[in-house]
This record gives sequence, C-alpha cells and structure tokens, in this order.
Amino acid sequence: MAQGAASDPTAFASSAAIAAQVAAMDRAMKPGQGFAWQPVVRDGNRVAALEIWKHPGRPAVHPAEAEYATVIDGEGTLVSGGTLENASTTRPDLVEGDRIVGGTRRPLRRGDVMLIPAGVPHGFEISGRRLVLLGTKLPTR
Repeated sequence: MAQGAASDPTAFASSAAIAAQVAAMDRAMKPGQGFAWQPVVRDGNRVAALEIWKHPGRPAVHPAEAEYATVIDGEGTLVSGGTLENASTTRPDLVEGDRIVGGTRRPLRRGDVMLIPAGVPHGFEISGRRLVLLGTKLPTR
C-alpha cells in the first residue's frame, strides 16, 4: 500500500501553528475573561485542545475521564487530590466545587506534564500573566 497523505489520517499541528493559535486566543480574550479553550487537532470526538488560564477557575472532577496535559507557556500551581468542597454536577462529564480541601500542590512550568486520573479533584492557580496547557481527556470506558 502506498504511503502518503491520502492513507495517513494523522492530525498534526506544528509548533508555529500552536504559537499562532495561542496568540490569537490571547488577543480574542475579553478583559476579565479567565479561561479560553480551543481544539488544536481532532479525531472524531477525541480532541487535543489549548487551554489559556488567566484566573483560576472552579476546581473540578471529570468522573469518567482522565486528563493529560502539558504546560506550554506560563506558570501556575496544580492543586489535585483531596476533597472537592460544595461539589455540584454541572454537566454529566463535569462536577465543580468551591475549593479543594487537603489537595497536593505542585508548581507548574513550561514542559511539565500531568496525568490526572478520572474522579480526582483538580484545579489551577495562575502565577504571572497566564498558564497555557495543551491537553486531552482520556475516557476510562
């Protein structure tokens, strides 16, 4: 079988394309907007996406999905584990809370990688201007 674009379903984004996408997302964020999400590559319903955090969001749990992410810019802190306080189901795939009690704090810098298992509370604090992640959800089923 011949090799080439027609026989290769691989989704790909160059580092230049990702840098341009981050810059465009950053420009499009409104003053005071704390979070932006945008897909980079897709394969059906599987997606790798960019997340820009300028302010911490509500800590969350994804009951049936692990979350894998790499820090591509900025700095912050990952808070994970512990217990999600005042948890409420926002969507079938998302439970959010007010804060994490008893979680582990890990500093995040460019190049750091995280794999948060399904069902584990997690949230991000931001150091400086922003924290940029490239990540995907991994279904457990």
